[in-house]
Amino acid sequence: MTEPFSLDSLPAPDTGRMPGDPEGRPASRRAMGMGGEEIDLQLRPERGECAVLEIGCVSSPARARGHDHINEDYIGVMLGNLAERAARGSVIALADGVSGSKGGRVAAELSVRTFIDAYYGLPDTLQPGLAAACALEAIHGWLHQIGRIDPALNQMAASFAALIVRRATAYLVAAGDVRLYLLRDGQLTQLGDDDVMPVAFGAYVAQAVGMHPTLATRIETLELREGDRMLMCSDGLYRRVPMRELQTVLAARGGALDTARRLDALAVARGSQDDVTSAVVDVGGLPLLDVGYLERVVGALPIPAVPDAGNVVDGYLLKSVLSDGFYSRIFAGYDLADPNTPLALKFPKPRVSQDENVRQSIVRERWLAGKIDDEGVLAPMPVDADRQTRLYVVMPLGAGVTLEKLLTAPQPMALPRALEIARRLGRSIAALNRRNIIHRDIKPENVLVIQGDSTRLLDLGFAYMPGMEVPGPDAAPGSPAYMAPELMKGAQGDARSEVFAYGVTLYRLFSGGKLPYGFNGRVPLYQYRPDAPEWLDLVLEKALQPDPARRYQDVLEVCADLDRFSSGRDAMAPVRRRPLLESDPVLFWQLVAVLLLALLTWSLMRH
Repeated sequence: MTEPFSLDSLPAPDTGRMPGDPEGRPASRRAMGMGGEEIDLQLRPERGECAVLEIGCVSSPARARGHDHINEDYIGVMLGNLAERAARGSVIALADGVSGSKGGRVAAELSVRTFIDAYYGLPDTLQPGLAAACALEAIHGWLHQIGRIDPALNQMAASFAALIVRRATAYLVAAGDVRLYLLRDGQLTQLGDDDVMPVAFGAYVAQAVGMHPTLATRIETLELREGDRMLMCSDGLYRRVPMRELQTVLAARGGALDTARRLDALAVARGSQDDVTSAVVDVGGLPLLDVGYLERVVGALPIPAVPDAGNVVDGYLLKSVLSDGFYSRIFAGYDLADPNTPLALKFPKPRVSQDENVRQSIVRERWLAGKIDDEGVLAPMPVDADRQTRLYVVMPLGAGVTLEKLLTAPQPMALPRALEIARRLGRSIAALNRRNIIHRDIKPENVLVIQGDSTRLLDLGFAYMPGMEVPGPDAAPGSPAYMAPELMKGAQGDARSEVFAYGVTLYRLFSGGKLPYGFNGRVPLYQYRPDAPEWLDLVLEKALQPDPARRYQDVLEVCADLDRFSSGRDAMAPVRRRPLLESDPVLFWQLVAVLLLALLTWSLMRH
């Protein structure tokens, strides 16, 4: 049963740093909803991670409804800390409670507050528009359910819009009739359309958060320019103030807060009888997007000479060397504060400074630390920034062996065990792809098989995160034998290229370590594994299609077919009956010799 809801149960908003904050705390968050309140915030990047922004907001209740009227508009601003601005950007969210519903004011405040919390709680690697749509959809379902079962909040709903500014891109996620305008080069334009339905007496809101069982969300993307000015406002402003007058006020180029005040006063002068809320956002300098972006965000760290076994670095004891490659050395060790937890510590060698791809792979792993908690991925662990004095990556040390080592056995792995490892590996890859992380180096060497044949995916150094929009290396990373054709041609990679690498890995898993390529293309699996069922070869053939459109579209589709076919009747029947030449070549040639002898004898007898 749903608990009774009260506004008093909501936590007080974090006010962040307003102008004149004597403690000088980092700007974080400011939320408001009652009449007469204002927001005045300036955002300056710390490490080039965001645009320079000036934000001014004013919200006032309808004058015509008396002093006791509660403002049904609610606006919230979240600037975020350094890490949040880098991954998620800054958010200005505005909701307008739908008139006629009992819970309009509650819906407006809840949709803004919970959207901000949900949006920043999603994985950092998701693209902002996708993350915002997911957050809004979840909030919508919750509000719709409350509006159905709580008589005091019957049909609660609110028009909603969120403006997300991350680096040089703005995202609008909206449902309803909250508007966003852009003033650029003196011309004012509206971004997107209102979700309204025209009727004989005017129009009514057709889409709003909490209104219907399903929500149709609008998503708009805008590449920002220095000097852009944006206005987000409720209908209490734009229904009374013509667009030409909005343009005149915005183009006057006063400060953001002063401009928002002027718009509020103009709406009153034009006779607005509704709540009026406006947020003016001025865009200053824009950040550069370059290969070193993540390193600026996490902080540049030096790469001195690699330590030796027995050394202590930042409180980590390096017990022994696990591997010593050309670019890095990996140690087994532990934190002196927690000696019972085995760790792997990866230290880049100074020569990585000569190869930007490798250096950025280490930085990328460090940035991902603490952002992946799926058990199928052996992900880097977070290290306190005040503790870390040099560039390295800390990972849990899993007890197991790599799949590559298992493939060195004289005989191919038993089919039931190989199928179980294949399924578990597929789920490990899907866990990454679900977070919009493309591994790009899937191969048996990067798969750890532990007790019970569970798998852990290793080495995220070459991972591609399209949601972060971080430029990749000029040359495609990864191992050529496992790379999809499109990666060879310069593509960054997606779920389909992951399928190809997964397919090559599975082929080697089932064939006993053989690669699927021959002089005439893919080699059928039965040539290496006569006991392989026919369906398995067909699954691998589809996974290894050169054309990504003809390939499985993600690894979960491969896993679904593995499960479906392996559970059928006679699922493990071999591809075909082995010809005598393959099953018993000695007997075959004996029979051929007997046949030839018989033919020769018959021929001699005739003559």
